[in-house]
Amino acid sequence: MKKKFQDLLTSVDVLNTLHGGISEPVVTLRQQSGGREVRVRVPGISRDSMQVEIHNNVLSVFYLIPIESEGKKINMPVVVYNKTIPYFIDISAIKADFEENELIVQLPYNELSSGYNRKIQIGEE
Repeated sequence: MKKKFQDLLTSVDVLNTLHGGISEPVVTLRQQSGGREVRVRVPGISRDSMQVEIHNNVLSVFYLIPIESEGKKINMPVVVYNKTIPYFIDISAIKADFEENELIVQLPYNELSSGYNRKIQIGEE
């Protein structure tokens, strides 16, 4: 238990040191006619380090920082964006690409984006 706690403290210390000279990530959300767009710019982080994942209907954008602790190399994730995907977004059509130094995640609308409307008859199956 003590070793795990020391590893955690080492990781926190390294992350604090690394972030001391790095600018904060910039996240911009845009609403467009065909969907939404998430733009992420992280100064000092290479595009190869950036990751986009969907897990349990949550969209996560993060980057990995390699850390060495007691001779072991560990990739520590730093989350930049982590939000539940709304029901009116077509999850299967989400795409990500880079434009200059900015990660762009496209979230296209699905057929539910115009709303769902249905009259329900009471007492009928």
